Amino acid sequence: MLLKWKVDKWFLLSVMVLVIAGFFIFSSASLGLLAKSSTEYSNVSFSQTVLGLFLGTIAMFIMSKLDYKLWKKYAFYFLIVAIVLNILVLIPQIGFEHGGARRWFVIFGISLQPAEILKLAFIVYFSAWAAGMKDRMKTFKYGFLPLVILFIILGALLLKQPDTDNLLMIIVSGIAIFLTAGGKWRYILILFVTAILGITVLAFSRPYIMQRITTFVHPENNAQGSGYQIQQSLIAIGSGGMFGRGFGQSVQKFNFLPEPIGDSIFAVQAEEFGFVGAFSLIILYVLFALRGLKIASMTSDNFGRLMVVGIVIMVVAQAFVNIGAMLGVVPLSGITLPFVSHGGTSLFITLLEMGIILSISKSASMNRRLTTNK
Repeated sequence: MLLKWKVDKWFLLSVMVLVIAGFFIFSSASLGLLAKSSTEYSNVSFSQTVLGLFLGTIAMFIMSKLDYKLWKKYAFYFLIVAIVLNILVLIPQIGFEHGGARRWFVIFGISLQPAEILKLAFIVYFSAWAAGMKDRMKTFKYGFLPLVILFIILGALLLKQPDTDNLLMIIVSGIAIFLTAGGKWRYILILFVTAILGITVLAFSRPYIMQRITTFVHPENNAQGSGYQIQQSLIAIGSGGMFGRGFGQSVQKFNFLPEPIGDSIFAVQAEEFGFVGAFSLIILYVLFALRGLKIASMTSDNFGRLMVVGIVIMVVAQAFVNIGAMLGVVPLSGITLPFVSHGGTSLFITLLEMGIILSISKSASMNRRLTTNK
């Protein structure tokens, strides 16, 4: 079913600006990779531009034209498919391992990360569940318990990969949907205490998590080891000054800053465009969030409203966790910067999600027009 109403132009503009800015930032950051390996640079650029940007833009356009309520109809099946994909990636003969993590499929030389699909599937399914429960979302049995069960199932899959960063994003978006649907704060406090205990257990059972925590508290203690990335990130950000070195002029992306096209890309951006450029990028995410939540507030359909909240909160939370890690104000994580960092699957899914929000914005526009005519 095609929707004939117009999309929210301001939200579309915010997405377009983030995509264009992200493309230029990525293009500059990837020069460090080109200096090391032209073959790897070609593969990364192809994945980002063709799978991520080109196909993602097409997906956004198609999703903006379709009725978003179709997602509600197939929400359960979508979640099952996403779960199966994340089980398959754990099989050694199928999944690809890199850096001690098994999170990717490699098809025709292009890596695909099923966890990105799982995040969207969770938002769609839990939004559909919460919309169907209505007032019963306030109860433990029909509101909080299903959310916890989903967290346990998806957590088991993602921790096995391991991928604690995307699990964190699922938890954040799940809480946002739960509270927007009328869930009670006291259940979230219970979840928070449980999460603290869980993180404590994980920190002692998984050395890389404990290392992140100790590095966050005392990054200077191992400046050439676990604290190297945050030290180099702060050097890059500090050397950018007020207006930066200029586009393409980053020094840290060459042999100094780990993952300059991945989770460290904000540091490259801050070095080249300075405080003004870094602050402008943060403002773009804030404007994106405000307009997205405005669409949610104008949407009469509960399912649509919850999906917008889940998607927007997930994208913005991911952005600020990444930026905060590079600034040293939150523990270092491997989470990437939406619209900017390398990740063809991530960019494709993110743009597809933007298409869903644009489709929902048509419904909001129709609702506003009908209210005005009354």
